[in-house]
Amino acid sequence: MKIKLFFTLLLATLLSSQAYASSAPNINLKTIRNTQVSLQELQGKVVLITFWASNCKSCLAEIEDLKSLYQDYHKQGLELFAVSMYYDRPNYVVAASKNYKIPYDIVLDLRGGIAKAFGQVELIPTTFLIDTTGEIVYQTTGIFTLSDMQMRIQSLLNKQKD
Repeated sequence: MKIKLFFTLLLATLLSSQAYASSAPNINLKTIRNTQVSLQELQGKVVLITFWASNCKSCLAEIEDLKSLYQDYHKQGLELFAVSMYYDRPNYVVAASKNYKIPYDIVLDLRGGIAKAFGQVELIPTTFLIDTTGEIVYQTTGIFTLSDMQMRIQSLLNKQKD
């Protein structure tokens, strides 16, 4: 009986977490260029948020694909933010931004609040794709497949035009 109750409570918790996780949190993002934007202000646009660190080899390998997505889709309405993990030193993040010539916005998550708002992100890279209504429509941990992400973004941008 106790085991059945435990699993029932566990299932209810997981289901409520999934439902909650489908909406992007209403948070503010302050970039290293000293601009600030709230996710709520970005409704109507497609948003890609990736969590990373300057010492993460997979994250650094993914930068070229992120730059490609930004260059291909930003003018069509894609907003892209790379959120550095709380343990990443700000001077390392800024240096990586310059060394890799990153054109998209970088956000320092100095206290881990942004990672917590997205469901306690701990593994990196972790990427979230948010549609024009503010719903998280895709989430992946690890390096994403560029062609798959291109297809997803293009589909959302096409819906935006309709």
